[in-house]
Amino acid sequence: MNTRKRATIYDLAKELGISPSYVSKALNNHESVSEVTRQRVKEKAEQLNYRHNSRAANLRRGQSKTIGVVVPHINQNFFSDVISGIEEVCFANNHSLVICQSHESYEKEGKAIETLIQQNVDCILISNAEETSGADHLRQIVRNKIPVIQFDRCLESFHSFKVVNDNKEASYNAVRSLINEGYRHIAFLGGPVTVNAFRERKEGFIAAIAEADLPIPYNFIVDNALTRERGKTAALSLLQLSNRPDAIFTVSDHQSLGVLDAAAVLNIRIPDELGVFGFADESFTQLYERTSEERWLHLAQRIYDHKVLDALSNELQPERQRPARRGSKPTRLYDSATAVAEGDARSAGSGLVPLRDRRAGRYRAAF
Repeated sequence: MNTRKRATIYDLAKELGISPSYVSKALNNHESVSEVTRQRVKEKAEQLNYRHNSRAANLRRGQSKTIGVVVPHINQNFFSDVISGIEEVCFANNHSLVICQSHESYEKEGKAIETLIQQNVDCILISNAEETSGADHLRQIVRNKIPVIQFDRCLESFHSFKVVNDNKEASYNAVRSLINEGYRHIAFLGGPVTVNAFRERKEGFIAAIAEADLPIPYNFIVDNALTRERGKTAALSLLQLSNRPDAIFTVSDHQSLGVLDAAAVLNIRIPDELGVFGFADESFTQLYERTSEERWLHLAQRIYDHKVLDALSNELQPERQRPARRGSKPTRLYDSATAVAEGDARSAGSGLVPLRDRRAGRYRAAF
C-alpha cells in the first residue's frame, strides 16, 4: 500500500523558507512576485512532484467544478449518449463528471445522491429509477443548495428543471401507424406506471386504440415488463392465446428484444405474422430492418439530447440562465428544432418494421 503523502503548498513554503501565501502567488504568476522567485518556486514544485489541489481551491471558492449524473443504466444506448454529451459540456466548462447508476433501485439511487452531495457537486442531473416514487432524496439535494435537472424519467411532484419528451403523443402516433398498417389486435407491454415516461406511453396507446374503436382485451395490457426477460415471458403468454395479438407495442427496445425471443421460440415470423414496436435507440436495433422513419427518429433523439445539454449549460453559465424558476406550468421550448423534427417526419415512410427506435415526437422542457 502506498502511504507516501502528496506534497502540499506548505511543503514548498518550508523548503523555500517563504510563506505559503507567497508560494501560492508565485505559482499563479502574481505580478507582486519577481520572475526569479517564481522560477525558484516552480522548480521546487517540480522537484517535489507538487500538483495543485484544485478540489480544495474550488471548495474555498464555494464550488467543486464537478457535476453529478445518476441514471438507471449506463450501458443503455440512450443514457450513454446523454452521458457522453454531458461530459462534452463539462469539459468545455472546465468541470469534471461523476457518473452513478441506480440499476433501477431506489435505495442505490438514494446512496448515489448522498455521495454526490458529500462531494459538493455543483449540479445533479438525474433520470429516476424504476422503483422511485417518492422525492425525499431529491429534496435533500435542494436542502443542500445544489441545483437539480431531471431528464426523461421525472417525478412530477418534485419542483425542478425538467427535460422530457412528449411520450403520450409519440405513443399515440406510433399506435396510429400500426393501425394504418392494418393491425387490429395490438397488445401493450409497459413499465411501472409510477414512472412518468411509461405512464404517458400507456396513455398514448390507449388513446389511439380508443379513437380507432378497437377492443383491448384485459390480458392485452401487461405492466412492469420492462426487461428483455420479462418481455419474453409476457410475449410467450400473449402469443399462445387463442385470440393472440397480431402486433405488440412495447415501451422499450429491450422489451422488444424479448418479444423477438418469444416469437423465435414459437416460430412466428416478424413482421409477416407479428408486428413489434419499441422505444429508444439501442445499438442492437441496427440489426433489424428499418424504414426511412429512422432518419426522423435519430434527429428527434439528438434534439432531446441537446435539450438536456442546454439545461446543463445554463447551470454552468449562470449569466445565460433564464429568469428565476417559478411555478410549475410546462413550457414549450426550442420550437424551431421541434418543427424540423416534425417536418422530417411528414416526409418519411411509415412502413412497419420488426423493431423501431422510438424516442420520438414533440419535445418539451418544463420547470
